[in-house]
This record gives sequence, structure tokens and C-alpha cells, in this order.
Amino acid sequence: QVQLVESGGGLVQPGGSLRLSCAASGSGFNIYAMGWYRQVPGKPREPVAAIANDGTTNYADSVKGRFTISRDNAKNTVYLQMHSLKPEDTAVYYCNADCYYSGLRSIYWGQGTQVTVSS
Repeated sequence: QVQLVESGGGLVQPGGSLRLSCAASGSGFNIYAMGWYRQVPGKPREPVAAIANDGTTNYADSVKGRFTISRDNAKNTVYLQMHSLKPEDTAVYYCNADCYYSGLRSIYWGQGTQVTVSS
């Protein structure tokens, strides 16, 4: 089984920064793309950023220029560096990983970490 554990969420003032981390654990798996989504109550989960095995990145228009996604393949970890945070960035942030494990290719999700941007 592949498990994803996020960390780094919290309360930050508008204009501040936070760094989220997500580590994948288990054995016998290969990770392709990794990414971050976010969700606020009453709304669908939306993509924030993604990074492929070759380092290619994609961002939602709302976070371009403020957020940076990166990964450490040796540690099976993906990061989301967030700058110039706005109140509308407040959400539960989830990481996911596109993995090949036990003969199947599947998407795995973390449990989520709360990010609150407020003065």
C-alpha cells in the first residue's frame, strides 16, 4: 500500500508564506506525477499544481507566480512553496500521487492539511 502524509499547513497572515510537504511511503511502488489540490466546504476539489517525473510543472491560473511545486524523487516527497498568500487561498490542501503498485496504476491521496490565510 502507498501512503501519503502531508505537513506544513497552518495559519498565516495575508501576504505571508507557507511550505507544504507530502511524503509517500510504502514499498514496491513507482511514482509518476505528483500534485496538490485544494478544497473549501461546499465546493469541488480543485487542482493547484502538478509535477511530472521529468520535472514538468503545471499550475492553476490563480496561483501562477505565487506557488512553486517541486519534488525530491529520492525521498518520494513533493513540496508546495506558497508566497503572497491571499484569504482566498484558505482551504484544505491535499497531495496526490500517480503510482504503479502491485501491478496497478492508481491515484493515491493524502489526508489533507488545513491552510488558513487570515489577519
